[in-house]
Amino acid sequence: MAAGAAAALAAVMAAHPALAQTAPEAPVVVEAAAPVLNTGDTTWVMVSAILVMMMTVPGLALFYGGLVRSKNMLSVLMQVLSVFCIMALLWVIFGYSLAFTGGEGGGLAPFIGTLSRTFLGGVGVDSLSGTVPEYAFIAFQMAFACIAAALIVGATVERMKFAAVLMFCTIWFVLSYLPICHMVWQPGGYLFAHGALDFAGGTVIHINAGVAGLIAAWVAGPRVGYGRELMAPHNLTFTFIGAALLWIGWFGFNAGSALGANGVAALALVNTVVATAAAALAWAFGEWAMRGHPSLLGGVSGAIAGLVGVTPAAGFVGPMGAIAIGLICGLACMWFVVTMKSRIGIDDSLDVFGIHGLGGIIGAVLTGIFVFPALGGRGVEVTMGEQLYVQVLGVVIAILWSAVVSFVAIHLVKAVIGLRVQTSDERQGLDLITHGENAYN
Repeated sequence: MAAGAAAALAAVMAAHPALAQTAPEAPVVVEAAAPVLNTGDTTWVMVSAILVMMMTVPGLALFYGGLVRSKNMLSVLMQVLSVFCIMALLWVIFGYSLAFTGGEGGGLAPFIGTLSRTFLGGVGVDSLSGTVPEYAFIAFQMAFACIAAALIVGATVERMKFAAVLMFCTIWFVLSYLPICHMVWQPGGYLFAHGALDFAGGTVIHINAGVAGLIAAWVAGPRVGYGRELMAPHNLTFTFIGAALLWIGWFGFNAGSALGANGVAALALVNTVVATAAAALAWAFGEWAMRGHPSLLGGVSGAIAGLVGVTPAAGFVGPMGAIAIGLICGLACMWFVVTMKSRIGIDDSLDVFGIHGLGGIIGAVLTGIFVFPALGGRGVEVTMGEQLYVQVLGVVIAILWSAVVSFVAIHLVKAVIGLRVQTSDERQGLDLITHGENAYN
């Protein structure tokens, strides 16, 4: 009977698996899908890289060149060209590796990458970064690094030695650009882990370079005759052409930062148009009210301020938020350049801090407001207060980091090779003295 009962019980349990005392099943392991090359995304990222490179040469070069006196036109073009070339080489030698590797773990991992990709070792034609070839991502980020360093040139034009400009930009690139880029954009980076939003480089590029330019201009001192002699732009037509090239190239800058041909890229493209338009009009009409006339220089300066301001927000906020950011940046940067610059007394020649530094600060902070769906943004998973705290944290770190690095770097350059050309050479112009050429005959 006992044997029969046991057999019957076993049969019942077999018929009802929920009652059976079976061994637990092995957990199902779901493997993450391997990245797959997307030719549409690849095309857009490569085109965007080319557009961003166009922003520097010729865009930024012509924009800056038209703003200086005619005797210094070629010196500015040569400085921008040379800085671009140096940064491009340093990027593939070690810059990309330090910016975009590592990030996880303790020690220095949240602040700087490793040398595992030095000389682009380990990168091949089949290597992918998301849905695009790693080489495409490298080229895109290379263009960002080149223009970031070239922006600094505008702060010290018409008086610094050519070698001093190159040496300062190189030190700043290694010790300031690469760490901040890593902290903001590399997964596991310090600010990335905190949730800081910087879609296309408000902190990484504009605040970083703007603060560096201000420190360099302060230590180098003003141009001979600054505040006493007329130092008007010699060719606003060149400046307008340069600004137009910057605006068109900025579509690659902002929309390209989506790293794909998708809806986010389209949103960033629209935001880049409307924020820039709002800022250009805000500066021009603000100047009209203050000075009695709207100038072309004010209009293009406002356009650049709007481009800078929307850069960290481009893929996160809606078009109405982008317009608000543009209006605020245009008016704030105009006020600083027209009113505060003379009071500070630092000869930031082409307003690198007044436009890029201040515009980047405003844009980064406002991103933390207009990102929320109630204001048309795409939304984040924290409260507005929490996001604003993280945005301000990113701004403060970028300002302090760049300021300290720039202060040390400019004094090192001053001690090693000196900063300024001779007064007589400055009066004659850097085109002839430094490069043995004249822009105009």
